Amino acid sequence: MVAESGPSVFFDAPTPRVLAHRGLAVDAPENTLLAFARAVALGVTHIETDVHVSADGVAIVSHDADLTRVAGRDATVAQLTAAELAEVPLGEGQGFVTLAEALDAFPDTCFNIDIKTAGAALPAAAAIRDLRATRRVLVSSFSESRRRAAVDALPGVATSLSASRAIPAVLAARAGAIAPLRGILGGVDAVQFPLRMAGIPAITSRSVESFHSAGIEVHVWTINDAPTMVRLLEIGVDGLVSDRSDTALAVVRERAS
Repeated sequence: MVAESGPSVFFDAPTPRVLAHRGLAVDAPENTLLAFARAVALGVTHIETDVHVSADGVAIVSHDADLTRVAGRDATVAQLTAAELAEVPLGEGQGFVTLAEALDAFPDTCFNIDIKTAGAALPAAAAIRDLRATRRVLVSSFSESRRRAAVDALPGVATSLSASRAIPAVLAARAGAIAPLRGILGGVDAVQFPLRMAGIPAITSRSVESFHSAGIEVHVWTINDAPTMVRLLEIGVDGLVSDRSDTALAVVRERAS
């Protein structure tokens, strides 16, 4: 397991990096240990996942606030304890896992953790601290307050831009306005954007160049087809967040060879 002290190692692996979105859920339920294992077995070094909080205050790996889509059950993550969630069948013998269990199961893997609710920020930070995983984690959230709460509890943790600063950052990057862009990006290590935001192409050759000039990595989500992956890599993006990490790895490896 990576020691707690020292600088972040989240960005140590060579770029471009592949971030397995909720693991590799082709033949495994998303956001489960099995989905993570499928991705890691292929050579994935980074997993993108999400956390909510259980009724007993435990950080739970789950994208949705409720169980409807993944388990067909009329309940929310926040209504059940961690033990109860572990017993919910998600398929392939999998149940909900805690963030601590996921970090412990894959001690050599970096985790990109999206804080989905305000109540999950401190339990997630506690799990990361308890597993001495701060160096191999990047904290993200659409909410600046959720992101800030987790980051403040984890000195030195890597983090990405929240939604409230995304559009100003994209506009500055597209204009090549590096000084204002650095101000907008203060305190973050990466931007993680879809291809378009508010009808504006967020990922262009100019914007990627600007973010790099500001010392920031560019990760793009959620990219699942090879031609788009190739195009993005050609303009210099640093990371592909993908449901198909198998495809993304193949594209990266083919380009490297």
